[in-house]
Amino acid sequence: MNMHVDWSAVLKLVAVVAVVALILAGIALALAFRLLRKVRVPANADFFTTVRAVPLALVVGLDLLDLALDVFSAPIIWIILNRFGLQALRNVATIEALIPISAPIPTLTLAWLAARMFHLGQPYDPDVIETRRIEPGRYVPKPRG
Repeated sequence: MNMHVDWSAVLKLVAVVAVVALILAGIALALAFRLLRKVRVPANADFFTTVRAVPLALVVGLDLLDLALDVFSAPIIWIILNRFGLQALRNVATIEALIPISAPIPTLTLAWLAARMFHLGQPYDPDVIETRRIEPGRYVPKPRG
């Protein structure tokens, strides 16, 4: 048996999958950005509490971005999640993006499903008001946006 692998066909397939994943990631993240404006996660929230609070579109978009760009998605993921103040999710997602063989596995999506199915972390409370300290014993609400 003479098995010959056509590497050009394999590379074309990988390139098509990466481009499609990148386009879908852009769409999912655009949708997630609109939904994230309403989400307030406490500053001290752990990973599963944060995952329970964010929309599914965000974690799917981040997994697709990881699939499309592999380890090169780590700085983009860091910037996106830092912008929205999701530090617990940022740290885990960036480390996961740096692991080369984890790209095809939708780990953040699986964590989102596990957090909801097994009630991991604290449930999301939409009435949380984030504050900033202006003097000892005195706080004011942080502006939205």
